Amino acid sequence: MKFYKYQGTGNDFVVVDDRSKSFPISQEYIAQLCHRRFGIGADGLMLLQEAEGYDFKMVYFNSDGTEGSMCGNGGRCLVRFAHDLGIIGDSTVFIAVDGEHEAKVTKEVISLKMIDVNDIEKTPDYDFMNTGSPHYVTYVNDLQNYDVYSTGKAIRYGEPFVSKGGTNVNFVEVTGGNALAVRTYERGVEDETYACGTGVTACAISANIRLGFDKFVDIKVMGGQLRIEFEHTENGYQNVFLIGPAVRVFEGEILN
Repeated sequence: MKFYKYQGTGNDFVVVDDRSKSFPISQEYIAQLCHRRFGIGADGLMLLQEAEGYDFKMVYFNSDGTEGSMCGNGGRCLVRFAHDLGIIGDSTVFIAVDGEHEAKVTKEVISLKMIDVNDIEKTPDYDFMNTGSPHYVTYVNDLQNYDVYSTGKAIRYGEPFVSKGGTNVNFVEVTGGNALAVRTYERGVEDETYACGTGVTACAISANIRLGFDKFVDIKVMGGQLRIEFEHTENGYQNVFLIGPAVRVFEGEILN
């Protein structure tokens, strides 16, 4: 079985063309493929499948083999994959677990439209919202030396989130006007990742609420640079776009 490896700002994925619906879906098997010592190694695995009325369907699995919620960087990589296969041109409409998505393709970046965000929990210490996946956003100093793993794991498995299936946890430092640095502890991976698309989307919206950053936010993650563009209306946030690179790294064959 042929596979491809893609990455978007260091968020890396095993990608399979599954339009034949022949991929043997199994949590143990997918976890093995994503394992960085005994498999290919990835933050997740994605299947590109056919879907009536859409260019394709995105099916996403976390690196532990469980079927995941929406992955923004994964979505951008799958759009690049579909473009590389010749399935789409410079724009597309596809379906994912959180609904319909639009995307635009250039040589440099993929611009992926995220879901509208209307329901935001604001507390003195953090913001919490669903941007396709649930995200906790908090602001810290000295992000470079912050203990993202231990603190993120404690929040991810703490109340009130563990009883709701857990949350992704984002740590944010303001680096300038309309600019942030973000590090993310990602559920399903159960570790810090180099980037999280739904996470930086949540951070940009939080920055609009707390800091007044408007229309766009540039975000530095461990794997590079992303931009979020959005419209803030009285009903919430719409026309939210996650913008950044998505690159094919290599391809190969799964032997067993």
